[in-house]
Amino acid sequence: MGRILAIDYGTRRTGIAVSDPLRIIAGGLETVETKGLEAWLAKYFAANDVTTVVVGKPMQMDGTPSESFRFVEPLVARLRRAYPDKEVVLYDERFTSVLAHRAMRDGGLRKMARRDKALVDRISATIILQGYMESRK
Repeated sequence: MGRILAIDYGTRRTGIAVSDPLRIIAGGLETVETKGLEAWLAKYFAANDVTTVVVGKPMQMDGTPSESFRFVEPLVARLRRAYPDKEVVLYDERFTSVLAHRAMRDGGLRKMARRDKALVDRISATIILQGYMESRK
């Protein structure tokens, strides 16, 4: 059973999280510049056994896709074409940034550290992955 990799896609930076091999624990892995995301993924997939890719689906409060979904949808299509052996799924990412900031605050990070957008993206990807894994149980 391969790992699950989660992507919190952004137009500038993308947060990435990955599960352990047993798919029990989600952990923040990296924040990469979005323009280099697909090259980073190719390298990671070549070195690691990943069977599922979860991409955060930006949603509005009423459940419809948000404006930024227009950037996510083409990425998902490219990933499905490039990696037909991997399951590529969308997962609701509403409130992940809010939850990430709350986790940082509750974890005792100082205000300056909470402004680290790369860290927020990585934590958001971890929240997406954890939510997806819990929904599959």
